[in-house]
Amino acid sequence: MSSQEQTAPPAVWRNLDGIAYGGDYNPEQWPASVRLEDLELMKEAGVNFLSVGIFSWGLLEPSEGEYDFAWLDEVLDNLAAAGIKVALATATASPPAWLVRKHPEILPVTADGTVLGPGSRRHYTPSSAVFRRYATGITSVLAERYKDHPALALWHVDNELGCHVSEFYGDEDAAAFRAWLERRYGSIDALNAAWGTAFWSQHYSSFEEIQPPRAAPSTLNPGQQLDFQRFSSWALMDYYLALLAVLREVTPGVPATTNLMVSSATKSMDYFDWSKDLDVIANDHYLVAADPERHIELAFSADLTRGVAGGDPWILMEHSTSAVNWQPRNQPKMPGEMLRNSLAHVARGADAVMFFQWRQSFAGSEKFHSAMVPHGGRETRVFQEVVGLGAALQKLAPVRGSRVESRVAIVFDYEAWWATELDSHPSQDVKYPELLRSFHRSLFLRGVSVDFVHPTASLEGYGLVLVCTLYNVADAVVANIASAARAGATVLVSYFSGIVDEQDHVRLGGYPGAFRELLGVRVEEFHPLLAGSTVKLSDGGVGSVWSEHVHVNGADAISTFTEYPLDGIPALTRRPVGAGSAWYLATFPDGDGIEALVDRLLTEAGISAVAEADHGVELTRRRAEGRSFVFAINHSRADATVRVAGADLLTGERYTGKVPAGGVAVIEED
Repeated sequence: MSSQEQTAPPAVWRNLDGIAYGGDYNPEQWPASVRLEDLELMKEAGVNFLSVGIFSWGLLEPSEGEYDFAWLDEVLDNLAAAGIKVALATATASPPAWLVRKHPEILPVTADGTVLGPGSRRHYTPSSAVFRRYATGITSVLAERYKDHPALALWHVDNELGCHVSEFYGDEDAAAFRAWLERRYGSIDALNAAWGTAFWSQHYSSFEEIQPPRAAPSTLNPGQQLDFQRFSSWALMDYYLALLAVLREVTPGVPATTNLMVSSATKSMDYFDWSKDLDVIANDHYLVAADPERHIELAFSADLTRGVAGGDPWILMEHSTSAVNWQPRNQPKMPGEMLRNSLAHVARGADAVMFFQWRQSFAGSEKFHSAMVPHGGRETRVFQEVVGLGAALQKLAPVRGSRVESRVAIVFDYEAWWATELDSHPSQDVKYPELLRSFHRSLFLRGVSVDFVHPTASLEGYGLVLVCTLYNVADAVVANIASAARAGATVLVSYFSGIVDEQDHVRLGGYPGAFRELLGVRVEEFHPLLAGSTVKLSDGGVGSVWSEHVHVNGADAISTFTEYPLDGIPALTRRPVGAGSAWYLATFPDGDGIEALVDRLLTEAGISAVAEADHGVELTRRRAEGRSFVFAINHSRADATVRVAGADLLTGERYTGKVPAGGVAVIEED
C-alpha cells in the first residue's frame, strides 16, 4: 500500500498566496547578522517559501546522540514571523564524519568494487541497515521537535536521491537484491525462466548464488541487468519510504516529497513508479550552458515532470539564477533568461519557483554556483532580476492550480529506456530519448503542447499519440495504445518498439513483435546503419541510425527506402484502425523529415498551435475552471507578434498583440 493510500495530507504548501517563490536556504553557513539581513532581502524579493536544513546533519548532531538545535530554532522562528513557509529537510543527504568513522560499511561500492569515501556528499548506500537506523533516528528527532512549528509546510525528504550514485554493489546491496528477487519471482525456477539462464550455463540453484551485475569478463545477462535497474530504483524509493514512515507517524497532516531530477539525461530512477508515494512532485532542473537550444530541453524536462505528476501542478525545487559550478565552462545566464526559464516552468505546470540557493556560498564546492543573492549582494543584475521575478510571480496568482492543456501524448517509459540501451543490441546508436526529443522539439517549435504519459496511462482525449522506441512492452500496454487508435487517435509507432516482453524475451514471429497486428507490418530483418551513414527515402527525406526490411500486411506504404539493399522497401506506413490510424516509422528522419512527418500527423489529427505566433515564441496554455491563460515566451532578440485576445497579467493592461524581444506575456484569454 502506498503512503498516499494510508494517509493523504493536505497540500499545505499550496496555501501560500500565489505562486510559491524561494529556494534552498543554508543559514548554518552564515553568522546571525547575515541571517537578519537575509530576512530584509527576502521581503524585498517577495520570497514566501524556502527549503531548510538539507545538508545540516553534521551541525544538528555534531556527535552521536548530542544535538544542537538553537540556530535552527532561531531561523525557523524568524521565518515564521516574516510569513515565510518552509520545506524542512530530514538532513540525511550527507552523513556526518563521526558516523562514517564508526560505520564505514555504510559507504557505497561501485560495480568494480571501489568503495566511495566521504568528503563529498551522498556517501551512503540506501540498503545499509545501519545507515537507515541513524537516518530514521535524526528524522524522528526533527519531526518531534518541529511538528507544530508554524513555518512547517512540507517535509523535504533527503535530497536528489540517486544523484552521483544510483546503483550500489556492496555485500549488503547484494543481499537486498536477492531478497527483492525472491519477492518478485517466488522461486528460483521462475527466475531462471525469466532470465533465460540456459544460455551460457548461467543456471542458478538458489537465490544465494545470485550477485549484482558486477564487473565481469564479458557481457552480463540482460535479464539480470534489467532487474538490477528495477531493484536499484526501488531501493532508493524504499529508503525514502522508511523516512516517510517516521514523518507520517509524527506529522500525519504534513505532506512530504523529495526533489527529483527529471530531465532528458536522468535515466536510473523510474519516477513514474516513485510518484505514487510523493504528495507533490518536486523537480530540480539545470540548463546546459553549451546547448544552444537549452530552452527546448527545459521544456522537455518540465513536460516530463508534469507527466510524472499526472498533470497536477508541481514544485520546481531547484534551478539556477545564472551560472552553475559543475559544467566544463560555466557561462552565466543572459539578461532576462532567468525570468524566461522560470516562467517556462510555470507555463508547463509548476506552481512553485525555487532556486539553489538563496545566498551564494563563500566556501565549499559550490561557491561559484549562482544564487538569488550573489557574492556582490543587492547591487547586482542577478538580484535585481530576482526581485523582478518575485513581483511577476505575485501577479500570476490566478494561474495557481490550473492545468496544462494538450492533445498530443508522447509515451515515456523508464524501463524501456533501461532495456533499449542494454548491450549486445543491433546498434549502440539507438538511444531511447533521442527520437522522443526530436518529435518534442518539432512540436515545441510549432507551439503545440505535449503531455508525456506512462504506457499504462489513459490515452483518452489525445488526438495524436507518439510511441518511440518502446522496445519492451506488456500486452496490456499494446491493448491500451491500440484502443486509442480505434477511438480516433492518430498513433505513430517507431522502429525498435514491441520487440521484447517485460522479461526482455524476443516476441517471435517477426518484428515489431507486439505491434505487428496494430500496424499491419512485419519486419524480416534489422538493417542498422553504420556510424555517420544515411539512407535516402522516396519522399526526398533522409534517414539515419536505423533501417529495416519491412513487409506490409494491411498497411499502406507512405514512403520507401531508395537504396540497396532496401530499395522499394517501406520506410513509413499507415493503416486505418477503427476511427483512427496506426503509422509505423522504420528509420530516424533528419530534421526536415521530422518536420514534414509532424505536419502530416497534426493535420490528420486536427491539432493546431496554442495560438498564431512569430517564430521563436514558446506557447503553452494552462486552464482552470472558467479561466484560460496563454504563456507566450519570446526567445528571440526581436519583438514578436502573438495573436491572442485578453489581458496581460504581467502588465495589468490589455494585451497589445506584441511580446518584446526576450520578454514574456501571460494573457488571460477573453
